[in-house]
Amino acid sequence: MRRIEYKTDAQLAWMARAGVITSRALDAAVEAAMPGTTTAQIDQAFRGVLAENNARSNFLGYYDYPATVCTSVNDVVVHGIPGEQVVNAGDMISIDGGAIVTDPATNKQWHGDSARTALVGEVSEARRELSEITRAALWHGIAALATARKVGEIGVAIEDFVRSETGDKYGIIEDFVGHGIGTSMHMAPDVLNYAARDLGPRVKKGMALAIEPMLVTGSIETHVLADDWTIKTNDGSDACQWEHSVAVHSEGIWVLTAEDGGASELAKLGVTVKPIPA
Repeated sequence: MRRIEYKTDAQLAWMARAGVITSRALDAAVEAAMPGTTTAQIDQAFRGVLAENNARSNFLGYYDYPATVCTSVNDVVVHGIPGEQVVNAGDMISIDGGAIVTDPATNKQWHGDSARTALVGEVSEARRELSEITRAALWHGIAALATARKVGEIGVAIEDFVRSETGDKYGIIEDFVGHGIGTSMHMAPDVLNYAARDLGPRVKKGMALAIEPMLVTGSIETHVLADDWTIKTNDGSDACQWEHSVAVHSEGIWVLTAEDGGASELAKLGVTVKPIPA
């Protein structure tokens, strides 16, 4: 069984540095997602912000992954590889990336991981709604973490929100889930995006979790392309991903990959975030 890594507040503060850099790199990547742009150019925009901040990508070279972000367009669920694909008006593209910073005092590396969906030019109302519901589901999952006793309550909150808002209109991907994060990008525990009988481990101070719901407009069945990375829906239906990394520290929760720690979004859901103590 994989062990959960529990961090001190000081270590979580380093993760917040990685998270803010990740957020700013995603700002640049989303801004670059314009009609006529290639997915490789979106990757370059993200890469440039990492370089400016003396950070490294935790995607590049991960099991030989060849880029700094995943660019998943329309019916690609996750792990789309940037390249010569041109982004067109009307497309939706989920951009997933992360940063590593190093604490020079300990030489430990701390990771950030986040994803956003960009709507390119004028998009259909169906795609706009899919993105907004996925984004809102993410925030409901994060809000649940603030009071959760067990990690699985995040998935319960995500599924409850999606079903209460839209019924069975959207499928919730089950084959790919969130995860712990810290000195590695992918760590224990798994963070499900749906309700399960086993609610998993207890929520404890020092946890850091990447929460990343993925919704589709059709079947949740997927397949991997010949590149061994790109995951598409079997039926060609649209897919969407939003993700944040969140810390449970000594005084509350803090969204590591949001500039304000998630304060503005979580206030709408009745949750007050508290900065990580210095």
